[in-house]
Amino acid sequence: MIRVLLADDHALVRSGFAMVLSVEDDIEVVAQASDGAEAVAAARDGVVDVALLDVQMPVMDGIEATRRIVGTGCAKVVIVTTFDREDYLFDALAAGASGFLLKNADPDDLVEAVRAVAGGHALLAPEATLRVIRALTADGPPPVPEAAPAAADPAPVHPAPADPARRRILDSLTEREHEVLLLVSDGLSNAEIAQRLFLGPATVKTHVSNILAKTGSRDRVQAVVFAHRAGLVG
Repeated sequence: MIRVLLADDHALVRSGFAMVLSVEDDIEVVAQASDGAEAVAAARDGVVDVALLDVQMPVMDGIEATRRIVGTGCAKVVIVTTFDREDYLFDALAAGASGFLLKNADPDDLVEAVRAVAGGHALLAPEATLRVIRALTADGPPPVPEAAPAAADPAPVHPAPADPARRRILDSLTEREHEVLLLVSDGLSNAEIAQRLFLGPATVKTHVSNILAKTGSRDRVQAVVFAHRAGLVG
């Protein structure tokens, strides 16, 4: 059972999230908070696996609450905000958040985020994924699997030419996994990929898991960066 803490200064938002999550057999909402300080206290006092935090809250904002919750190892954090702002995104990731979603996301995306983060993965809104990719490729190449030692990269921002090691790993993907990776690189969620390829959500999830394993990526963001570095996408 994944135990969830909801923190938002709007009771209606908390109620909506609770309704979405409570119908899932493997998720339980165990605590709610109306500000960041309450969220930190609830995470410390209870057994929480994943905390869903708004950014703009009274007393203590969601970024500082994230920093404190993650810093004490109480729970993993997903930021869920109305505002599609880069400073919120990167501040949240710097504070230790494992996920970043917008409140206009589909309910399935919220459930997927809770499960992914509880399982040790990161999950970002499609809008946020592309921004992180640009930042990572500008700062330099991401870590690659041990079987694929990093080659020297040219000037930042522009993807490096695919080296043989990365290309061999890319060639190990099936045709369907190539398709899925391309769609992940376009910022599509699992639900959107399933709809695009006429597949079941569980099948898409399996393909994504296989892609992560084969490319040695910890999460979707690293998989997309790998695709850029391997020359699959420009």
